[in-house]
Amino acid sequence: MGLSQTLLVYALLCVHIGLSQHYLRLRPSPSDHLPVPGIKEDPDPEYDPREQDMAERTLRKKLGSNFDPNFMSISSPMQVNLSASDYQVKLQGPMPNEIKKLDLTETPYGKRVKVGKKARRKFLQWLWTYTHCPVMYTWKDLGVRFWPRYIKEGTCFSERSCSFPEGMSCKPAKSITKIFLRWYCQGFLRQKYCTWIQVQYPIISECKCSC
Repeated sequence: MGLSQTLLVYALLCVHIGLSQHYLRLRPSPSDHLPVPGIKEDPDPEYDPREQDMAERTLRKKLGSNFDPNFMSISSPMQVNLSASDYQVKLQGPMPNEIKKLDLTETPYGKRVKVGKKARRKFLQWLWTYTHCPVMYTWKDLGVRFWPRYIKEGTCFSERSCSFPEGMSCKPAKSITKIFLRWYCQGFLRQKYCTWIQVQYPIISECKCSC
């Protein structure tokens, strides 16, 4: 292979890698780690949607029934700063069976102890509160290349251990997927073609105390 052919192959390879990297920035990369880290964007404003591309009526129609006002916002939502205690005390649903069925009368050495119903109920309630792992939601700005631009993203409380004795921590257990519109451009500069496409965005929906 001559030098000119080698340079041509190298140039084509560089173009291919560049296009692939641009495509990787198109949507959140699949990952076992949630919430999704920030997406690296090409800072060139040429890849931003124009004003005529941001018609709300058209975008709502394109997104259709996937628009979820509980997790999406077109305009910047007001942030409400909640402390950890605000999340910890709001226990929803029935007490978990693994806590409810604990036998507090038997020790590891076979000796039995007496525990009154009231004391048992209070201890189990305390244990449930202590090991509870709430999903803490905050609004995140995805930038102008997503529509709706704002997403309510979940995180797991991680300021302390959730087990007794300590050692375990709150980690994502389940997630839900929301559909957003993503502004996607192909090509370069004046010859590029841009349009809105649907992309999936995973959001933490449940956290559990685990190793």
